[in-house]
Amino acid sequence: MALHAVNPATGETFQTYDEMTPAAVSEAITKAHTTFQDWKHTTFAERARMMQRAAHILRENASEYAALMAQEMGKPIRDGRAEAEKCAWVCEYYAEQAEAFLQPEIIPTDASKSFVTFQPLGVVLAVMPWNFPFWQVFRFAAPALMAGNTGVLKHASNVPGCALAIEDVFRQAGFPAHAFCTLLIGSRHVNAVIEHPLVRAVTLTGSTPAGKAVASKAGEMLKKTVLELGGSDAYVVLDDADPEATATTCVASRLINAGQSCIAAKRFVVVESVRPRFEEAFVTQMRLAQVGDPMQEQTQVGPMARHDLRDELHQQVQASLDKGATCLLGGVVPEGPGAYYPPTVLTNVTKGMPAYDDELFGPVAAIMAVPNEQEAIRVANDSVFGLGAAVFTQDVAKGEHIAAHELEAGCCFVNAFVKSDPRLPFGGIKESGYGRELAAYGIKEFVNIKTVFVR
Repeated sequence: MALHAVNPATGETFQTYDEMTPAAVSEAITKAHTTFQDWKHTTFAERARMMQRAAHILRENASEYAALMAQEMGKPIRDGRAEAEKCAWVCEYYAEQAEAFLQPEIIPTDASKSFVTFQPLGVVLAVMPWNFPFWQVFRFAAPALMAGNTGVLKHASNVPGCALAIEDVFRQAGFPAHAFCTLLIGSRHVNAVIEHPLVRAVTLTGSTPAGKAVASKAGEMLKKTVLELGGSDAYVVLDDADPEATATTCVASRLINAGQSCIAAKRFVVVESVRPRFEEAFVTQMRLAQVGDPMQEQTQVGPMARHDLRDELHQQVQASLDKGATCLLGGVVPEGPGAYYPPTVLTNVTKGMPAYDDELFGPVAAIMAVPNEQEAIRVANDSVFGLGAAVFTQDVAKGEHIAAHELEAGCCFVNAFVKSDPRLPFGGIKESGYGRELAAYGIKEFVNIKTVFVR
């Protein structure tokens, strides 16, 4: 079998990679485990020097990596450079903070000394998606490696070049050859990797069905998991929000990565009194978004990552229209090559429509009108997902209360769009997964939190 890199802007296959054999996969895991035996004894200072070097390499080659992302999954070139910069940031962050995060904690007891220490687990399998092909990997790898673990990566099958490039970053930075390695395999081989006795834990970013499958196998093998899954983020627009300014922020969030982001805004729950002005401003700004060749600097929205994903999104739009939604913009598959889909705005979206119930993973916005604040909160929470949410209001104290106490999500923002930040924990609840990445919480997910009691 082979993995094929297909340019979604043209539909052309530009690179083919041979899949690794089961024997080669087992050998790679064994070497990662052998490397771990020495790596876990290195100092934080040694690890930090290499991680800082990785940050430098990412910045130095940002344009090259951005071009690779554009080729393999359609990310606009300027967004790819920003992604490489964010990866450099997370490398620097953990190089600087990991030692402090993992300092032993003294706990007073009846012992002469008792404390908690944080020890690495070993080989961690990362199953990663294509939508942020560098960032998703580095936000796992930087803390995992700094904690003393080693990692093996099963990346999405449509971004094999990105997977190999990431492995090369760590090699260039001076990490041991098998501290981080890429497994060029398809999804059907993931269970076998989880079953491998030397794999100690698994982290997955991806769809809810993929997360359930991995969690099931990992649970069978009694292996720790962290899952960051799908989302259908609700942005609540209250009656005192500035409709035009709010629309600007909401459009920016909805169109990130052509709408292919777990934490992109997807459902806009708008109090009826401001709905007309919000819709007008929202549609105007969605219409102005520059759709085109991801290799061009002016492009804001590139193609979707694959044609099948574009077709599935269009089916969701059509099903929502058939059930009574109204299309204010877009909603038509363009002619010509490439997996393009236009920025699309649906309104009069109600329960029972895909635009209400499901995750729309593309540049489609669903507007839901509600009579008041209480109903807005209810509708926002009326979802199986719980990754991110936002509330827009000029009453900041009210917004903070709603974000902290009313919205059911792992990340809640006030008057801003949801985004990940190395300094803040990131993750979801309900069918958006469990566990946390980033910050001090993320680095402690894959360590043995060990009690030591000394009489």
